[in-house]
Amino acid sequence: MSSFVSWVLRSAWLVAILAPAGAAPAPPAAAPPAVQAAPAAPLPPLPLDSAALLQHLEQAIRLYRHTSTGVQVTGLSSDAFYRDTAQALTTQVVQLAFQAARSEAAVSAAVQAGATPAGEPTQAQRLARTQGETQARIQELQARLAKLGAQLAAAPAARQADLAGQRDDLQAQLELQQALLDAVQKMSAFVAGNAEPGGNGLESRLAQLSRSLPAALTRPPSLERPAPSPAPAQTAAASAGLIREGLLLYDDLTALHQTSSLLREADAARTALDQLRTPLRDALRATIHQSQQWAGTPETADPAQAQQERLALQSLTTRFRQLSGILLPLGQESLVLGDAHAHLEQWHDTLDRASRHVLHTLLVRAGAIAAALAATLLLSELWRRITFRLVRDPRRRRQFLMLRRVATGFMILVVLTLGFVSEFSSLATFAGFITAGIAVGLQAVLLSVAAYFFIIGRYGIRVGDRISIAGITGDVVDIGLVRLYLMELAGTGLDFHPTGRIVVFSNAVLFQAGTPLYKQIPGTEYTWHEVAVLIAPDGDHRLAQSRLLAAVEAACAPGQEAIAQQHATMERHADFQLEAPRPEARLQFVDAGLELRIRYPVPLRQTSSLDEAMTRSILELWATDPALKGAVAGMPRIRSAVKA
Repeated sequence: MSSFVSWVLRSAWLVAILAPAGAAPAPPAAAPPAVQAAPAAPLPPLPLDSAALLQHLEQAIRLYRHTSTGVQVTGLSSDAFYRDTAQALTTQVVQLAFQAARSEAAVSAAVQAGATPAGEPTQAQRLARTQGETQARIQELQARLAKLGAQLAAAPAARQADLAGQRDDLQAQLELQQALLDAVQKMSAFVAGNAEPGGNGLESRLAQLSRSLPAALTRPPSLERPAPSPAPAQTAAASAGLIREGLLLYDDLTALHQTSSLLREADAARTALDQLRTPLRDALRATIHQSQQWAGTPETADPAQAQQERLALQSLTTRFRQLSGILLPLGQESLVLGDAHAHLEQWHDTLDRASRHVLHTLLVRAGAIAAALAATLLLSELWRRITFRLVRDPRRRRQFLMLRRVATGFMILVVLTLGFVSEFSSLATFAGFITAGIAVGLQAVLLSVAAYFFIIGRYGIRVGDRISIAGITGDVVDIGLVRLYLMELAGTGLDFHPTGRIVVFSNAVLFQAGTPLYKQIPGTEYTWHEVAVLIAPDGDHRLAQSRLLAAVEAACAPGQEAIAQQHATMERHADFQLEAPRPEARLQFVDAGLELRIRYPVPLRQTSSLDEAMTRSILELWATDPALKGAVAGMPRIRSAVKA
């Protein structure tokens, strides 16, 4: 019994290795009885569960596949280390799971074969025996047919009909046996490919799963623990733009979620492993307990009882080998799975720290961008207030405000570019293509923007000017960066009045040769009207000229001072000298005869009222001066001297 005692000690040592950390110790061995103990009870059936085994195996395969392809690369220097180590550990888990599954499949097949009653063949054996018997029957029928054919060739005519009938019967029997052999062969092939439950069915499923993982199962298994991981280097998020930081944060959060899923799968694999190991470990402990009972039994001299003890020890040894063959790879898998779980937790913690760092940097950069934008808008508001306080001229004020908008937009663009973009070389290339596309697609808009700076120049257009463009006369009410707006005026040359409509023109009209633009001389707000009258053939033109010129000057006297001030302002800004605007008379031959024209300046905002005053003054002169009536041929006419 000394060899048996040493076997028991080795068994206890193996159980201590296979038991997980914190597992309950095996029940203490019973004290050897002083008298002969009763033989141990018959061994219970092995707790083999093919469904639990396949569930555990599929869980391990799922963990391996998701570790290999299911984690987002974040750009950390430790990504390759964590990924390769996790793949190596999960590869070991899959290999050990397959090793335990094959061991259980072999044990299950052995148990199934041992459970078949003596003399009762299995289905495969019955099919093989039927196939052999059918082949023998076919050979016998073929031999008889050959012999009968020879007899038929040598037989007299009276017996040929009888022999031919026998040949046909044998041929029919041969065809029937061949059809039976074909059916048996097909059934045997089906049974070989789809084995019976309990043994070959599990092996077939294992073969299918192993074919789906050729890379994992061809590596040599290694149970060495991975080296400690180095401290991960943080990504250069601080030097990246806001968009790049946002993408880094998204990648980190995605990888963090994926590692959390891997941790849950590792926990599920460990749970499935524990459910599979628990009944097997209990059975192994029961086997060891029974061996301890046999070890305490004193030796006997009875040959029958000694033979019974040897058979019991052989059964215990077989049972122990079967269980240890399954539990040993499962115990190793439990250790490797624990290492994988700890490694995934470390990977998860590293990604969590990296995501927090990127989030902090992202918030700091977003705060800096917001502060820069707030400072830009504050300076813009100060610029606006200073402009309204110090600049009194509306035209200059508008120019300063437009310059403020351009400068503010440029500063905002610079702040957003520096905040959101990190790769300036790529930005330069991208900006080149964008600029070319804008130049082609927005040609009219760019031309309008360029025309704007000509419009607001020294002799340009300002709000309040009266201009004529494309046959439309109006007062400028607004000048935008790409458009200008006119309040449309309608009427004759002497009586313009607003129509209530706003006409919008592109600034690019300044560069269009087919659309002339007319505007007042800078600094002036007056136009020219004239009084025209035909001189009678025998009339005194000098008298008519002096009398009408005096009447016109008297009517223009109230607005002459304002016109003189505008003329002085124009001379200060212009580089040339012009004669002061005042009423003047001209004689001119026309088709109807000699015509007298007296031109006079009229303020733009007072054309109607001044023309009415001019009409009343001439009517009074006409009514009180008969000499004037005799010098002219018809009533005088008031009309515009400027042809639009």
